[in-house]
Amino acid sequence: MSLIDQINADLKAAMLARDDFTVTTLRGLKSAIAYEEIAQNKRETGLSDDEVENVVIKEVKKRDDALKIYVKAGDHERASREDREWKILDKYFPEQLSYEETKDLIATVIAENNFTAKDFGRIVGAAKKRAGNATTGERISNVLKQEFFK
Repeated sequence: MSLIDQINADLKAAMLARDDFTVTTLRGLKSAIAYEEIAQNKRETGLSDDEVENVVIKEVKKRDDALKIYVKAGDHERASREDREWKILDKYFPEQLSYEETKDLIATVIAENNFTAKDFGRIVGAAKKRAGNATTGERISNVLKQEFFK
């Protein structure tokens, strides 16, 4: 089952369960996917699972950023809403590499390319390209700082 099929099935289940919050969240996700299809001129064919994952990643990041802002501002009601949306969307988020797997990936990239500390940005870019949606550039950067360039 493709990722978009899973989202549609979950939307249908939420509608049948009369779970308005989940329905609204998933409709928002489907809307973001439709906008991406139009932007890539793929409205007829649809997006691949990787492209849908990219949309999910963007949507989860939006919720995460908003959550941090609301918590910092002391608006716990909005923070709670963003957290609930984040938890719904997290189901479609690609499985992430563990800390150790990220560390191993970085070590491989450094060894293959003979990178040094001054190549920090290139290391992050090469590791992110190899990992795809399995990790974020932020996580790669953090592991790189903690494990390789202390």
